[in-house]
Amino acid sequence: MTTAMASCCGTSGAVVAVPNAATVTARNGKQGCGRVVCMKSKSASSPSLQFSGVSRIISKEVKRNSFVVAASEGVVEGPSEEPYAEPVEITPASTTTLVKEEEDSSVEDLKQALVDSLYGTDRGLRASSETRGEIVELITQLEAKNPTAAPTEALTLLNGKWILAYTSFSELFPLLAAANLPLVKVGEISQTFDALSFTVQNSVIFSGPLATTSFSTSASFEVRSPKRVQVKFEEGIIGTPQLTDSIEIPDNVELLGQKVDLVAFQSVLRPLQDAASSLARTISGQPPFKFPFQSDRTQSWLLTTYLDGDLRISRGDGGSIFVLVKEGSPLLEL
Repeated sequence: MTTAMASCCGTSGAVVAVPNAATVTARNGKQGCGRVVCMKSKSASSPSLQFSGVSRIISKEVKRNSFVVAASEGVVEGPSEEPYAEPVEITPASTTTLVKEEEDSSVEDLKQALVDSLYGTDRGLRASSETRGEIVELITQLEAKNPTAAPTEALTLLNGKWILAYTSFSELFPLLAAANLPLVKVGEISQTFDALSFTVQNSVIFSGPLATTSFSTSASFEVRSPKRVQVKFEEGIIGTPQLTDSIEIPDNVELLGQKVDLVAFQSVLRPLQDAASSLARTISGQPPFKFPFQSDRTQSWLLTTYLDGDLRISRGDGGSIFVLVKEGSPLLEL
């Protein structure tokens, strides 16, 4: 058995040869197979040594960071005041995951804020200048976080039916304003991409007290860049009117900003209603009416600046903005 002085981590310590000690077990549960124990203390006071047979106990009474070594038992006791905590390993992969989760949360918050800001704007027709500014700011932030760098290379994601939620395209406003006409309601406005046939269809649904019909345009498109497609409109289609199951004349209608009471006229209008119903049944059996476009103005381009499974933001060649939500998306329910 020998003892010697050595330098341990820059601090003087005692190296003790421990006979018949197969392992040295620390309080933290770790084990070692060597027979040499290195003890260090920054503020040790007068060590005492006691011998009993082959057992040899070396103890040092120190302050908070003291160690007590019982060589005969092979136990190393560390400071009892602080519980041992397993170190947490931070890897590049875990850091990347945390960053991605934060980014995803930020994008979802922006999408929610955008949808909330669209409430009451009637797809942009009734948006105030202040609201438009707020919408543009949110759109700009989303475009900076676009998860699809090349939308035209992700045609399967672009594929399907998209519902118009907002636009700044002024040429579309007269169509939206048609809802102000008596007995006319402008319903869903949509854009449907078919990635297999490279076609796109714009459609708007009109409904009235007697029937529902649609007007749509059919176009082909070509991919011109990772974000831009060139669209060429080929024909217009007036859908076959679908007869309303329950035909009712409203009690009043709004005409030129004034409400007109129709209760007194309902009995007079009943024969006209029956005639219109008969005409609608006749028309509903006819195929859709199609007509070709032959103007140079039937071409346009569309730049997709944001695309994911729920939301699409596009900009037209006139600087107009379109915000569309994928059919079936939870965003439509907000």
